[in-house]
Amino acid sequence: MNAIQPLNTLGSLSPDTLITNPGGEPVVSAISINAPARKVWKVVGDFGGFTQFIPELASIEVIGNGPGSVRYKKFKEGGLVVIEQLNSYDDDAMAMTWTTIYNNLGVSKLWSSMTVVPKDGVSCVATWAIIAEPVDNGSTSIEGFREFLQGFADGAMKNVPRAVMPS
Repeated sequence: MNAIQPLNTLGSLSPDTLITNPGGEPVVSAISINAPARKVWKVVGDFGGFTQFIPELASIEVIGNGPGSVRYKKFKEGGLVVIEQLNSYDDDAMAMTWTTIYNNLGVSKLWSSMTVVPKDGVSCVATWAIIAEPVDNGSTSIEGFREFLQGFADGAMKNVPRAVMPS
C-alpha cells in the first residue's frame, strides 16, 4: 500500500499544529562581558549547555543536532520541565532561536533568541530575548509574568561571565 495518500482521503483532518508564535513585546536581558565573543558563544550558544549559567536547572538532554533538535530541561525544584525545539542556529553570526513545545511553568507560548555581538577583540555583548505569553488562567498578571521572565533571564545572564571565565 502506498503511504502517500491524496489529501481528500483524510476526511475532515487537515495539517495543523499547536506550536504558534507568541505575541507581545520582548523581554531582553543583555550583558557586556570582557571576554572574546567566540568564548562567550561557546557557553550561551550551546543549546544543551544552559546548566552552565542557569543554576536552577538540574539537567538538559538534547535529542538531535542543529535546527529541529529538541532539548528536555529538568529543574532542580518542583518537578518543573521544559521541552524546546531549536529553530535556527548560525554559528558564524553567533545567533540562535528556539520555541517552547511543552512546559509546566505557566507559559503557553514562548519564542526566544540568544546572540553574541563582538564589541572589540576582547569584549562582547550577549543578549537573550524572550517573547512569551502566560497560560490564560488569570492567576498571573501580564506585568507579573513579564517581571518573572525578566528576573529569570537577568539572573541567568549575570552568571555567564563566571561560566565563561571560571575562577
